[in-house]
Amino acid sequence: MSQQRTGHEAGITGRVGAVTPSAVLGSQPDFPDLPEATVARLPEYLRALHHLAETGHDTVSSEGLALAAGVNSAKLRKDLSHLGSYGTRGVGYDIEPLVGQIEYILGLNKRRAVALVGVGNLGHALAGYAGFASRGFRIAALFDADLTRVGELINGIAVRHIGDIPEVVKSEAISIAVLATPAGAAQAVADQLVAAGVTSILNFAPVVLNLPEQVDVRKVDLAVELQILSFHEHRKSARGAEQAKAVARGAELAKAVARGAVNGSPAATLGEVAA
Repeated sequence: MSQQRTGHEAGITGRVGAVTPSAVLGSQPDFPDLPEATVARLPEYLRALHHLAETGHDTVSSEGLALAAGVNSAKLRKDLSHLGSYGTRGVGYDIEPLVGQIEYILGLNKRRAVALVGVGNLGHALAGYAGFASRGFRIAALFDADLTRVGELINGIAVRHIGDIPEVVKSEAISIAVLATPAGAAQAVADQLVAAGVTSILNFAPVVLNLPEQVDVRKVDLAVELQILSFHEHRKSARGAEQAKAVARGAELAKAVARGAVNGSPAATLGEVAA
């Protein structure tokens, strides 16, 4: 889905590279070097923890959090150990400090301003998505090349022309952009964003961007995701067909054995079925 470069449970320890409570409060520990797979799972843990907190929980076991996040508990414990977070046997993880840890690691201890370029059908929907605010992001600017869209209000924000990108990116301190342009315009717009100071791009355009190494890009292609699901459906159908054939062969074999027992020549009858 993405073009991309770049026994334990609840207390928080102070090992080197760990994020301690003091880190959440503003000190500067060594930042942990996390595996990419762990980073990709942290937002799921955070989502599950927020839901648990909202439903009145103060602690959660590794098994409970793993179930809520859709991973196995051993993997979850290993991921959280990279943060220096270990569990208390029989108690589990304290939810509030763990939320603080993960938000710090993901850089969500401050709300990040985001620019969205391209306000067609997809961009318009993204601009109105309420989930960004609850996950630590603020849509600070909307851009489009279509002059007829400039000045349009979407979720209270006026659409600006892409020519205003340098000025707005600087004034709003924007480092992350969402690209929802047509494929043919994506590279040129991405170059504009990078030149203006954007260093991370979420790309919905169906094209691979050629950008400097220091720019982090994640590509979201819904058609590719559907093609992958189509593969899984095809595989399930193929396996189902093979299983049906195996059942049918088994039934024929059972009939052949029965016929052979009656006729007194089982070997010949089994040979006929196998053939």
